[in-house]
Amino acid sequence: MNGTSPSLPLTRRLPVGAEPFSGGTHFRVWAPRRKRVAVVFEHGAEQALLPENGEYFSGVVEHAGAGAQYRFRLDGSGELFPDPASRFQPAGPHGPSEIVDPSRFSWTDANWNGIGLRGQVIYEMHVGTFTREGTWAAATRETDRLQGVCSTIEMMPVADFPGDFGWGYDGVDLYAPTHLYGTPDDLRRFVDHAHSLGLGVILDVVYNHLGPDGNYLSQFADSYFSQNVHTEWGAAVNYDGEGHSGVREFFVSNAGYWIDEFHFDGLRLDATQAIHDTSPCHIIAELGQRVRDRARGRGTILVAECETQDVTLVRPLEDGGYGLDAVWNDDLHHSAVVALTGHREAYYSDHSGLPQEFISGAKHGYLFQGQRYAWQGKRRGTSTRGLSPERFVTFLENHDQVANTARGLRLHARAHPARLRALTAFVLLGPGTPMLFQGQEFSSSAPFVYFASHDPHLAAATRTGRAEFLAQFPSIGLTPMNRSLDDPSDPHVFAKCKLDAAERERNVEVLRLHRDLVALRWNDRTLRAQGSHGLEGAVLNEHAFVLRFFGPSEAADRLLLVNLGPDIDLVHMPEPLLAAPRGMDWSPLWSSEDPRYGGDGMPPIETKEGWRVRGESATLLGAS
Repeated sequence: MNGTSPSLPLTRRLPVGAEPFSGGTHFRVWAPRRKRVAVVFEHGAEQALLPENGEYFSGVVEHAGAGAQYRFRLDGSGELFPDPASRFQPAGPHGPSEIVDPSRFSWTDANWNGIGLRGQVIYEMHVGTFTREGTWAAATRETDRLQGVCSTIEMMPVADFPGDFGWGYDGVDLYAPTHLYGTPDDLRRFVDHAHSLGLGVILDVVYNHLGPDGNYLSQFADSYFSQNVHTEWGAAVNYDGEGHSGVREFFVSNAGYWIDEFHFDGLRLDATQAIHDTSPCHIIAELGQRVRDRARGRGTILVAECETQDVTLVRPLEDGGYGLDAVWNDDLHHSAVVALTGHREAYYSDHSGLPQEFISGAKHGYLFQGQRYAWQGKRRGTSTRGLSPERFVTFLENHDQVANTARGLRLHARAHPARLRALTAFVLLGPGTPMLFQGQEFSSSAPFVYFASHDPHLAAATRTGRAEFLAQFPSIGLTPMNRSLDDPSDPHVFAKCKLDAAERERNVEVLRLHRDLVALRWNDRTLRAQGSHGLEGAVLNEHAFVLRFFGPSEAADRLLLVNLGPDIDLVHMPEPLLAAPRGMDWSPLWSSEDPRYGGDGMPPIETKEGWRVRGESATLLGAS
């Protein structure tokens, strides 16, 4: 490699970026568009990098170490640009890059073996609103409160983005943890502490597009983005067109970087339907393989969001799949929201919220597996045959779905509390992999709306775009509600989305409900198996259904009764799933109507006349 010195280590950790060593720092940048590249330090020193293979520039700058700030001068121009693979942008995407030495951090998680999909309860976290301070340091102090609520934290994107606040999906410096939340070592400290508590941490990453502001990649290479394929957020990333090799290297290396240098336990891939690639090895499969490789034997999980519900994502590599672990299940969410609120607008219009949808979702994951989807006027989804239930991440709330209401209201503000408790039990005891959205576990009063800090021109376009998106809901579009939508760029809008930690104590009944359900899920051997011994369901009436979890022995079977309507009397019971194991009876193990959760109490289910199932309740029965 040109520009090296005898003291330079034989190998770099990553193919691009600034990497310090004992004698200085080695710089390497992919810039096929340029003829000359120089490193310019904030104190004024400048050093040219040497061309390498016609596409890269590299070299050693002696005595430059961690903390030094720099930019690149391209072809001798007066304008300076941050490093495309910057490890830290202390002043944001438009400022200088900073050299970071990851070896200076002292990890304490040497005995951490990672995570596997089976048994996980995921907790989606937006660091900027998880605490009042909105930093990794503050989140680290609060993470202890998540023990018993979840087993893995899914952190919303942290790649640096412009402005003072945002969701993170418009990141532009994919290797630089955002300066808004602290330093890279603050993020490492968060992950390290989570591991000490027995909690895994996976990171939400965006590999389908980059944000519109502060994205300087095209200054270095023309081929980062496709000229022919676009996403709803902008140009698609070029994974298979002319000049794509450096692009693939950049993104695949980024996936491994988060696992290697920050000890994340996996990734959640955003909007995979917008990741376009016709290569023999799809980029998603390559990303997944790099994550496994960089974990060096630690267990990892890879989760995908896919609007088109393509299960190729989780099929094994040897069967032509991409080898990921799980996919988000929007179908089940939509059914739940209809059942809880009664509203069937826009993308909820193909869901009825009736019992059969919950049974089918528990058994098969997606509800739409190739049938016509009226809302889109075309077929939707793919067959899930052969996939186990834990492959489907199930939820009642997530960042998108809470925000896709006019005021960003949580479900507890829109649904009857007893019915919400019942469906919470269905999700947390069901065979899928459950996920909670931050604050859901204690009925946070903080809304969650779309917020993004931009310059005035982009802020206006964002405000218009958000209103147009929400106009698909008739109750919002073309009504006074649309005109009263929050301005995403308003700092007060961002501030009101921050969680109030004191509500954990004030809403202790709700927190107790979630903790008890999670403990039951983990401690009961039949529920813990997530349907691997067999799972069946039956409709009891237009509002009620039963799920039977078959255990390793007949005596270990569990029966979950969910009634989202009024009380029902089962005088006639011609349903074999309701039959107790031979020589045994059903006994209640848990009820959503327990007064400890704010319920009204649960009378005995079995009477002389048959069964009486309480309205708007969930009850778990075991054989005795």
